[in-house]
Amino acid sequence: MNILELDLSSYSAARPKDPVNLLFIHDSIGGQLMADRGGIKGESGIFRTHTNGGGLRTLLTQNNYIVHEAACGSKIGDKTDVCQWNRTFGEHMDRILTTRHQDVLFGDNSRNKVVMFQSSFSSNLIEAEGTEPGSADSSRKTTANYKAAYRSLLKYFEQNPETLFMAVTAPPLVKPAPDRSFIRMMLGRPDPADEIGKRARDFNNWLKNIYSGWLKDYPLRNVVVFDYYDFLTFYGASNWLRYPSVTGRDGHPSAEGNAKAAIEMVPFLNRALNRLENIEAPRKYVMGRSQTTYSHSPF
Repeated sequence: MNILELDLSSYSAARPKDPVNLLFIHDSIGGQLMADRGGIKGESGIFRTHTNGGGLRTLLTQNNYIVHEAACGSKIGDKTDVCQWNRTFGEHMDRILTTRHQDVLFGDNSRNKVVMFQSSFSSNLIEAEGTEPGSADSSRKTTANYKAAYRSLLKYFEQNPETLFMAVTAPPLVKPAPDRSFIRMMLGRPDPADEIGKRARDFNNWLKNIYSGWLKDYPLRNVVVFDYYDFLTFYGASNWLRYPSVTGRDGHPSAEGNAKAAIEMVPFLNRALNRLENIEAPRKYVMGRSQTTYSHSPF
């Protein structure tokens, strides 16, 4: 499959000049990504520090984002499965745009300029391809239902063109032990786990493929996809988590994986926001030719 991803390289990676309210809707996976590394301190999937901490909150704060979170126990963060996003955004968009922390709303006219959202690694346990057009609210984990769920969100996002919505793909699963069934081996049948891994890869590729995927017909610049899944598979070295935590069997990404992902996520976000606001990357002239100057640093 030929993947054509959104190219943000022509937009500045500079942090916003003015403070930007940002809301991240997540479960414990996102909470660990946000946390600084250290002993576990926090609750409801929102951590100040965690042994798997990636430091994303600190990096966002250093880049002039005012960070807000909604996770387990809140009206908009308690249900983050793929099949639940349609109702969350469809029924609670005003709350999403005005959430300061969990169920606490802004007390003034402030609104979240950036909304990030992410499902758990269990979302990548896609059982079957399913039948198009799928059902956005079905709890059955099929590719067709997942695509229907994400397509359903675009009408809500299009109604809020000044808000940047960033879908963060769910982290990959830890590779299960291979099925060594004698009969399966004799018949030459594929391991079911390999099929699950392939479906997860294909779906996440569809999310970010601007040529034939989720955003191919979307007319605005206010929706982007950060492929956390692909990064944590070491850019396609496998379809499984390459940064597992604890004994290597825990599906929560390790501090190493989260920290590396956070470093890449912040300049991606800056570029996406500058794209929304049509701020191009600075250019310099070398021997009569203009060149875009890029920086890999989020600061």
